[in-house]
Amino acid sequence: MPPAITAEGLVKKYGDTVALDGMDLSVPEGTVFGLLGPNGAGKTTTVRILTTLLRPDAGRAAVAGFDVVADADRLRAHIGVSGQYAAVDDHLTGAENLEMVGRLYHLGAKRSRRRARELLERFDLTDAADRPVQGYSGGMRRRLDLAGALVADPPVLFLDEPTTGLDPRARTTLWDVVAELVAGGTTVLLTTQYLEEADRLAETIAVVDHGRVIALGTADQLKDRIGGDRIQVTVESAVDLETVRRTLAPLAIGDVQTDAVASQVTIPVVNGAAALTAALGRLAAEGVVVRDAGLRRPTLDEVFLTLTGHHTVEHTKESVR
Repeated sequence: MPPAITAEGLVKKYGDTVALDGMDLSVPEGTVFGLLGPNGAGKTTTVRILTTLLRPDAGRAAVAGFDVVADADRLRAHIGVSGQYAAVDDHLTGAENLEMVGRLYHLGAKRSRRRARELLERFDLTDAADRPVQGYSGGMRRRLDLAGALVADPPVLFLDEPTTGLDPRARTTLWDVVAELVAGGTTVLLTTQYLEEADRLAETIAVVDHGRVIALGTADQLKDRIGGDRIQVTVESAVDLETVRRTLAPLAIGDVQTDAVASQVTIPVVNGAAALTAALGRLAAEGVVVRDAGLRRPTLDEVFLTLTGHHTVEHTKESVR
Protein backbone atom coordinates (compact mmCIF):
# COMPACT_ATOMS: atom_id res chain seq x y z
CA MET A 1 0.00 0.00 0.00
CA PRO A 2 1.21 3.56 -0.63
CA PRO A 3 2.52 5.46 2.41
CA ALA A 4 -0.04 7.43 4.40
CA ILE A 5 2.39 10.38 4.59
CA THR A 6 5.21 11.32 2.24
CA ALA A 7 7.51 14.32 2.16
CA GLU A 8 10.28 14.98 -0.31
CA GLY A 9 12.84 17.73 0.08
CA LEU A 10 10.72 20.05 2.21
CA VAL A 11 12.32 23.45 2.75
CA LYS A 12 10.98 26.25 4.93
CA LYS A 13 12.73 29.48 5.85
CA TYR A 14 11.80 32.32 8.16
CA GLY A 15 13.99 35.15 6.97
CA ASP A 16 17.57 33.98 7.45
CA THR A 17 16.49 31.09 9.68
CA VAL A 18 16.22 27.72 7.96
CA ALA A 19 13.54 25.69 9.74
CA LEU A 20 13.51 22.80 7.26
CA ASP A 21 16.46 21.96 5.08
CA GLY A 22 15.37 19.08 2.84
CA MET A 23 13.03 17.06 5.07
CA ASP A 24 12.18 13.61 3.69
CA LEU A 25 9.59 11.31 5.26
CA SER A 26 7.67 8.17 4.37
CA VAL A 27 5.11 6.92 6.90
CA PRO A 28 3.45 3.52 6.33
CA GLU A 29 -0.28 3.29 6.86
CA GLY A 30 -1.47 2.09 10.28
CA THR A 31 1.77 2.82 12.14
CA VAL A 32 3.18 5.32 14.61
CA PHE A 33 6.03 7.34 13.14
CA GLY A 34 8.07 9.37 15.61
CA LEU A 35 9.97 12.60 14.96
CA LEU A 36 12.52 12.87 17.75
CA GLY A 37 14.54 16.02 18.32
CA PRO A 38 15.04 19.11 20.47
CA ASN A 39 13.20 22.41 20.22
CA GLY A 40 14.09 24.13 16.96
CA ALA A 41 14.86 20.91 15.09
CA GLY A 42 11.98 21.43 12.65
CA LYS A 43 9.40 19.02 14.05
CA THR A 44 6.53 21.48 14.48
CA THR A 45 7.22 23.17 11.14
CA THR A 46 6.99 19.77 9.48
CA VAL A 47 3.63 19.10 11.12
CA ARG A 48 2.30 22.52 10.11
CA ILE A 49 3.19 21.89 6.48
CA LEU A 50 1.70 18.38 6.48
CA THR A 51 -1.52 19.70 8.03
CA THR A 52 -1.82 22.56 5.46
CA LEU A 53 -1.14 25.33 8.00
CA LEU A 54 2.06 26.36 6.20
CA ARG A 55 3.18 26.23 2.59
CA PRO A 56 6.69 24.87 1.97
CA ASP A 57 9.19 27.04 0.15
CA ALA A 58 10.37 23.99 -1.78
CA GLY A 59 9.65 20.27 -1.98
CA ARG A 60 6.36 18.41 -1.97
CA ALA A 61 4.28 16.36 0.45
CA ALA A 62 1.14 14.26 0.41
CA VAL A 63 -1.09 12.95 3.23
CA ALA A 64 -3.78 10.30 2.77
CA GLY A 65 -3.27 10.60 -0.97
CA PHE A 66 -3.80 14.39 -1.10
CA ASP A 67 -1.14 16.94 -1.99
CA VAL A 68 -0.77 19.30 0.99
CA VAL A 69 -0.82 22.38 -1.26
CA ALA A 70 -2.93 21.53 -4.31
CA ASP A 71 -5.50 19.45 -2.38
CA ALA A 72 -5.39 21.26 0.95
CA ASP A 73 -9.16 21.74 1.28
CA ARG A 74 -9.97 18.09 0.67
CA LEU A 75 -7.10 16.88 2.85
CA ARG A 76 -8.36 18.65 5.96
CA ALA A 77 -11.38 16.34 6.14
CA HIS A 78 -9.05 13.32 6.47
CA ILE A 79 -6.73 14.42 9.27
CA GLY A 80 -6.84 15.20 12.96
CA VAL A 81 -4.36 17.44 14.75
CA SER A 82 -3.45 17.91 18.40
CA GLY A 83 -0.79 20.56 18.95
CA GLN A 84 1.51 21.46 21.80
CA TYR A 85 -1.14 23.66 23.39
CA ALA A 86 -4.77 22.69 23.88
CA ALA A 87 -6.95 24.43 21.28
CA VAL A 88 -10.22 24.54 23.20
CA ASP A 89 -12.77 27.27 23.92
CA ASP A 90 -12.74 28.15 27.63
CA HIS A 91 -16.28 29.53 27.57
CA LEU A 92 -17.87 26.37 26.19
CA THR A 93 -18.39 23.12 28.06
CA GLY A 94 -16.39 20.04 27.14
CA ALA A 95 -19.36 18.58 25.30
CA GLU A 96 -20.01 21.84 23.44
CA ASN A 97 -16.37 22.01 22.33
CA LEU A 98 -16.54 18.56 20.76
CA GLU A 99 -19.98 19.14 19.24
CA MET A 100 -18.68 22.33 17.64
CA VAL A 101 -15.79 20.40 16.07
CA GLY A 102 -18.26 17.86 14.73
CA ARG A 103 -20.36 20.60 13.14
CA LEU A 104 -17.24 22.07 11.53
CA TYR A 105 -16.61 18.63 10.01
CA HIS A 106 -20.22 18.71 8.72
CA LEU A 107 -21.23 15.68 10.77
CA GLY A 108 -24.65 17.16 11.58
CA ALA A 109 -26.08 18.03 14.99
CA LYS A 110 -27.22 14.56 16.05
CA ARG A 111 -24.07 12.72 14.99
CA SER A 112 -21.84 15.45 16.48
CA ARG A 113 -23.64 15.15 19.82
CA ARG A 114 -23.34 11.35 19.84
CA ARG A 115 -19.66 11.45 18.87
CA ALA A 116 -18.92 14.04 21.58
CA ARG A 117 -20.41 11.80 24.28
CA GLU A 118 -18.46 8.78 23.01
CA LEU A 119 -15.18 10.66 23.19
CA LEU A 120 -15.89 12.24 26.57
CA GLU A 121 -16.39 8.75 27.96
CA ARG A 122 -13.29 7.41 26.25
CA PHE A 123 -11.12 10.13 27.74
CA ASP A 124 -12.68 9.91 31.22
CA LEU A 125 -14.28 13.36 30.95
CA THR A 126 -17.94 12.38 31.33
CA ASP A 127 -18.27 13.91 34.80
CA ALA A 128 -16.92 17.22 33.46
CA ALA A 129 -18.82 17.14 30.15
CA ASP A 130 -21.23 19.92 31.03
CA ARG A 131 -18.78 22.18 32.86
CA PRO A 132 -17.07 25.17 31.19
CA VAL A 133 -13.56 24.29 30.08
CA GLN A 134 -12.11 27.28 31.94
CA GLY A 135 -12.49 25.19 35.10
CA TYR A 136 -10.60 22.18 33.68
CA SER A 137 -7.14 21.19 34.86
CA GLY A 138 -4.27 21.23 32.38
CA GLY A 139 -4.39 17.48 31.96
CA MET A 140 -8.14 17.55 31.29
CA ARG A 141 -7.68 20.24 28.65
CA ARG A 142 -5.03 18.15 26.90
CA ARG A 143 -7.34 15.13 26.85
CA LEU A 144 -10.20 17.24 25.49
CA ASP A 145 -7.92 18.61 22.78
CA LEU A 146 -6.96 15.11 21.69
CA ALA A 147 -10.61 14.09 21.73
CA GLY A 148 -11.32 17.02 19.39
CA ALA A 149 -8.73 15.70 16.95
CA LEU A 150 -10.61 12.39 16.83
CA VAL A 151 -14.17 13.68 16.32
CA ALA A 152 -14.20 12.89 12.60
CA ASP A 153 -12.41 9.55 13.13
CA PRO A 154 -9.58 10.63 10.79
CA PRO A 155 -7.37 8.03 9.09
CA VAL A 156 -4.27 10.15 9.79
CA LEU A 157 -3.57 11.81 13.13
CA PHE A 158 -0.84 14.35 13.90
CA LEU A 159 0.27 14.65 17.52
CA ASP A 160 2.73 17.48 18.09
CA GLU A 161 4.30 16.86 21.51
CA PRO A 162 0.91 15.73 22.86
CA THR A 163 2.05 14.87 26.39
CA THR A 164 3.90 18.10 27.13
CA GLY A 165 3.45 18.89 30.81
CA LEU A 166 1.31 15.87 31.63
CA ASP A 167 2.00 13.88 34.78
CA PRO A 168 3.14 10.24 34.29
CA ARG A 169 -0.33 8.76 34.84
CA ALA A 170 -1.99 11.05 32.29
CA ARG A 171 0.84 10.42 29.84
CA THR A 172 0.40 6.65 30.13
CA THR A 173 -3.35 7.00 29.57
CA LEU A 174 -2.76 8.95 26.38
CA TRP A 175 -0.22 6.36 25.19
CA ASP A 176 -2.85 3.65 25.64
CA VAL A 177 -5.31 5.65 23.52
CA VAL A 178 -2.73 6.05 20.75
CA ALA A 179 -2.04 2.30 20.79
CA GLU A 180 -5.78 1.59 20.46
CA LEU A 181 -6.10 3.98 17.51
CA VAL A 182 -3.22 2.39 15.63
CA ALA A 183 -4.59 -1.09 16.31
CA GLY A 184 -7.74 0.12 14.56
CA GLY A 185 -5.80 1.25 11.47
CA THR A 186 -5.09 4.92 12.22
CA THR A 187 -1.76 6.35 11.09
CA VAL A 188 -0.06 8.57 13.67
CA LEU A 189 2.78 11.01 13.20
CA LEU A 190 4.13 11.88 16.64
CA THR A 191 6.63 14.58 17.48
CA THR A 192 8.24 14.36 20.87
CA GLN A 193 11.17 15.26 23.07
CA TYR A 194 10.34 12.48 25.51
CA LEU A 195 12.71 9.60 24.80
CA GLU A 196 10.54 7.05 26.59
CA GLU A 197 7.55 8.13 24.50
CA ALA A 198 9.33 7.56 21.20
CA ASP A 199 10.78 4.27 22.44
CA ARG A 200 7.40 2.95 23.53
CA LEU A 201 5.05 4.16 20.79
CA ALA A 202 6.88 4.55 17.50
CA GLU A 203 7.55 1.64 15.16
CA THR A 204 9.88 3.92 13.20
CA ILE A 205 11.79 6.92 14.55
CA ALA A 206 13.32 9.73 12.53
CA VAL A 207 16.00 11.61 14.45
CA VAL A 208 15.71 15.24 13.36
CA ASP A 209 18.28 18.00 13.74
CA HIS A 210 18.64 21.35 11.97
CA GLY A 211 15.62 20.72 9.76
CA ARG A 212 16.54 17.37 8.31
CA VAL A 213 16.42 13.67 9.14
CA ILE A 214 19.86 12.51 10.26
CA ALA A 215 18.95 8.93 11.19
CA LEU A 216 15.99 6.62 10.61
CA GLY A 217 14.99 3.22 11.95
CA THR A 218 13.37 1.36 14.79
CA ALA A 219 14.47 2.17 18.32
CA ASP A 220 16.60 -0.99 18.39
CA GLN A 221 18.16 -0.25 15.01
CA LEU A 222 19.12 3.25 16.13
CA LYS A 223 20.61 1.92 19.35
CA ASP A 224 22.59 -0.70 17.44
CA ARG A 225 24.26 2.11 15.49
CA ILE A 226 26.24 3.12 18.57
CA GLY A 227 27.05 -0.36 19.84
CA GLY A 228 25.44 -3.12 21.79
CA ASP A 229 25.42 -3.86 25.50
CA ARG A 230 26.68 -1.72 28.34
CA ILE A 231 27.83 -3.01 31.70
CA GLN A 232 26.73 -0.68 34.46
CA VAL A 233 28.33 -1.08 37.87
CA THR A 234 27.30 0.82 40.99
CA VAL A 235 29.67 0.64 43.96
CA GLU A 236 29.16 1.26 47.66
CA SER A 237 31.84 3.93 47.87
CA ALA A 238 32.78 6.59 45.32
CA VAL A 239 36.43 6.12 46.27
CA ASP A 240 36.32 2.80 44.41
CA LEU A 241 35.34 4.39 41.10
CA GLU A 242 38.88 4.77 39.81
CA THR A 243 39.64 1.17 40.72
CA VAL A 244 36.52 0.03 38.86
CA ARG A 245 37.43 2.12 35.86
CA ARG A 246 40.99 0.80 35.71
CA THR A 247 39.94 -2.81 36.31
CA LEU A 248 37.20 -2.88 33.68
CA ALA A 249 38.89 -0.76 30.99
CA PRO A 250 40.40 -3.83 29.25
CA LEU A 251 36.87 -5.17 28.66
CA ALA A 252 35.58 -1.95 27.09
CA ILE A 253 35.15 -1.43 23.34
CA GLY A 254 34.66 2.32 23.73
CA ASP A 255 34.80 5.13 26.24
CA VAL A 256 34.31 4.26 29.91
CA GLN A 257 31.85 6.65 31.58
CA THR A 258 32.03 7.52 35.27
CA ASP A 259 29.22 9.12 37.27
CA ALA A 260 30.63 10.26 40.61
CA VAL A 261 27.23 11.36 41.93
CA ALA A 262 25.66 7.94 41.35
CA SER A 263 28.91 6.07 42.20
CA GLN A 264 28.50 4.35 38.84
CA VAL A 265 30.71 3.22 35.96
CA THR A 266 29.37 2.29 32.51
CA ILE A 267 31.40 0.49 29.85
CA PRO A 268 30.41 -0.64 26.33
CA VAL A 269 31.14 -4.32 25.68
CA VAL A 270 30.58 -7.20 23.28
CA ASN A 271 29.20 -10.56 24.40
CA GLY A 272 27.43 -8.86 27.26
CA ALA A 273 26.69 -11.81 29.56
CA ALA A 274 30.22 -13.19 29.39
CA ALA A 275 31.70 -9.72 29.83
CA LEU A 276 29.54 -9.10 32.91
CA THR A 277 30.70 -12.36 34.50
CA ALA A 278 34.32 -11.43 33.79
CA ALA A 279 33.81 -7.91 35.16
CA LEU A 280 32.35 -9.13 38.46
CA GLY A 281 35.19 -11.62 38.84
CA ARG A 282 37.80 -8.91 38.32
CA LEU A 283 36.12 -6.55 40.78
CA ALA A 284 35.86 -9.29 43.42
CA ALA A 285 39.58 -9.96 43.02
CA GLU A 286 40.25 -6.27 43.63
CA GLY A 287 38.08 -6.29 46.76
CA VAL A 288 35.58 -3.80 45.36
CA VAL A 289 32.14 -3.92 47.03
CA VAL A 290 29.51 -3.81 44.28
CA ARG A 291 26.06 -2.52 45.19
CA ASP A 292 24.48 -3.25 41.81
CA ALA A 293 25.58 -4.49 38.39
CA GLY A 294 23.83 -5.37 35.17
CA LEU A 295 23.56 -5.12 31.41
CA ARG A 296 21.59 -2.43 29.60
CA ARG A 297 21.02 -1.23 26.08
CA PRO A 298 21.98 2.25 24.85
CA THR A 299 19.31 4.90 25.34
CA LEU A 300 17.84 7.07 22.59
CA ASP A 301 19.50 10.03 24.28
CA GLU A 302 22.88 8.34 23.78
CA VAL A 303 21.95 7.78 20.14
CA PHE A 304 21.08 11.45 19.75
CA LEU A 305 24.25 12.55 21.53
CA THR A 306 26.37 10.36 19.26
CA LEU A 307 24.66 11.56 16.08
CA THR A 308 24.45 15.27 16.87
CA GLY A 309 26.98 16.00 19.58
CA HIS A 310 24.33 17.18 22.06
CA HIS A 311 21.54 15.69 24.15
CA THR A 312 17.86 15.97 23.45
CA VAL A 313 16.24 18.64 25.59
CA GLU A 314 13.94 17.07 28.15
CA HIS A 315 11.00 19.06 29.51
CA THR A 316 11.58 20.55 32.95
CA LYS A 317 8.21 22.24 33.43
CA GLU A 318 6.10 21.23 36.37
CA SER A 319 3.67 18.47 35.38
CA VAL A 320 0.12 19.48 34.66
CA ARG A 321 -2.41 17.52 36.67
